[in-house]
Parts: sequence; structure tokens; C-alpha cells
Amino acid sequence: MSVRHQGKVLTSVLASTLTGWRGTRALAPVKAAAQPLVLFDIEACPYCRAVRQALTALRLDVLIQPCPKGGTRFRGLAQARVGKQQFPLLIDPNTGEVLLESAEIIDYLFATYGREGLQPAMRPTILATRFSELASLSRGLRGLKAHPARPAEQPLQLWSFESSPYSRLVRERLCELELPYVLHNLGKEQFADLGPARLRVRPGPYKPLPDGPRAVMLAQLGRVQVPYLEDPNSGRKLFESEDILAYLDHQYAL
Repeated sequence: MSVRHQGKVLTSVLASTLTGWRGTRALAPVKAAAQPLVLFDIEACPYCRAVRQALTALRLDVLIQPCPKGGTRFRGLAQARVGKQQFPLLIDPNTGEVLLESAEIIDYLFATYGREGLQPAMRPTILATRFSELASLSRGLRGLKAHPARPAEQPLQLWSFESSPYSRLVRERLCELELPYVLHNLGKEQFADLGPARLRVRPGPYKPLPDGPRAVMLAQLGRVQVPYLEDPNSGRKLFESEDILAYLDHQYAL
């Protein structure tokens, strides 16, 4: 890992610390969504972050339509749907619900896919929002403004969880480049999941909880590590955040 990338990771660790590492833990049991939800999102927005934290907790896959400031690909679609450009905007194709306010979205997600009584802890309080704003500032507001980029014909696929410092770097760049992607949430489900993939707190072979998304990833890829990116437009499959960022810039940035 280059020194420059190490610096990015350190500021991303700070961002996760400022948000209290919310968006790390996956709760169970949860209801499954037959189709991925759709989220019009700005990575650096504190209110969008609160929704993504809830999505991690509920282990819900979501199609991210990045709407950075100055963006032209998805902001118009959002305005056509709800009459204004306000984010986060959640569309649930499973129920037909369309929601704008982050607190309402979080309440809806837990009422529809989670356990009752847990959503208040996930709502964006004034204090949590202020610290979330500081988290975005610690990252130099990356993931806020659009950068020139080639479009992707098909959404990319990203395995991540919200507080992952390495995954955040990738999500920021995907947002800036306005690249749509299906976000597969891989929150930590047990004590054995804690720690980086190569230095987990429990020694010995890694054993995820059966039937969960981590078990599926281990069976398919032989390891559980985020971020992991698949690009159906090129066939590329990448694990390391530094490699993924270099690929995105080479493939899509102008």
C-alpha cells in the first residue's frame, strides 16, 4: 500500500470514529427484500449516511444512484420522480413506497424489513448529524461533487459495509464519477467478524454465521473481505481498495 493511500485510509478511520462506527453491525433476524431497493444518494451527505447505516444493519442490498453536486445523470431522474432534488431519496420496488426524509426512510426500513423498536437508535439526531458532518470534513468532502467521467452501461457491484474505512474510499469515488452500483451490505454479524480480513480478533479459520451474506461470499470467493468490486461492463473483479480506485480512474474518469 502506498504512503498516499495509507493517508486516505487513516482519515477514513477518523471519519468512522467520528460517526461512532455506526454502520458496522448487521442485525438478525431480518426480512429479505425480493428486489434491491433504490437509493438516490450523496456519499458525503450526513442524512444519506444515516440511511446507509440502517441498510447495513438490515443487510439490505440497494441500487445506489449517485447524485453528487453538479451531477447530471441521476439528479434529473430524482426530480422527475418527486418534483425536487432532495436526498436521500428511497424507492422500494417491492412495495412501491417512495420516501425522502432520512428519519422516515429509516422508520420504514425497520418497520418493513427489521425488528420493531430498533429504529430510534438509527435515526439521525442533531448531535449524530454534526459528528457526521465532521466525518465528511475529515475526508475533505470527498464524495460530494461530481467529476467528469464516462458512463457505465450496467451498474457495478460493490460488497461493503458503511463504516468500513477501505470501502468508504471506493464509495466516494463511485459517487464522484456518478457510477451506479448495487451495494451488497456485509455488516459484521458476530465477534469473530471483528477486525480486518487479514487480522481478525479470533485466530484460526474464519467461520461466518451460516446462511448469511458473509457465508455466501466465502463459499463463492474463498474469503470475506471488503471492499470487493465486480464490473460487469469489463469483467474485472478486484478486492483491494487501492487497486479498485486505480481501476475506476483508468476505466471511467476523464
